[in-house]
Formats: sequence, C-alpha cells, structure tokens
Amino acid sequence: MVHAVSHEPQKIGVREFRGNLTTYLRQVRQGQVILVTSHDEVVAELRPPGPALRARRVPGSLRAHLRVADDFDQTPTDMLESVDQPL
Repeated sequence: MVHAVSHEPQKIGVREFRGNLTTYLRQVRQGQVILVTSHDEVVAELRPPGPALRARRVPGSLRAHLRVADDFDQTPTDMLESVDQPL
C-alpha cells in the first residue's frame, strides 16, 4: 500500500518496503520520513539527508581554518645525511 507524502512518519513493513522500494525512495527524496518495521518494531528510519550531507565541496573553503607548518615539506637534515652515506 503506497501513501501520499505527508509530514507524519509513515510506518511500513519490511516486505511492503522491499516490494515497492523505488516508490518509497522517491517519497523520501520528496521529504517523507518512512519507518520500516518488522513484527511491529521499527528497525529503520529513512529520511532525506540533511543540508550538511547535500552541500557540495568548495575548493579552498577550509583555507582559513587550517594551518600547514612552515617546514612541512623540508626533509630533516639527519635523514638527508643518512641517505647520502655510501652502502
């Protein structure tokens, strides 16, 4: 049984969910919350992802929050000396 999209969570059984997966996922995409039940116990809650999960990454957006050490790409002198030694 497929219901119209509403603001109340919709409870459906596992078998019903499995049989109409595409329809229920479409409803979730439109904002419906679906509670999947097994023997009248809620075993899963499906809801659209929150804004943080939908946000696209913007290159350089963390620049003000990160700091790279000045010597990040410098090889320590003792390592360089050990590599220069003959075998």
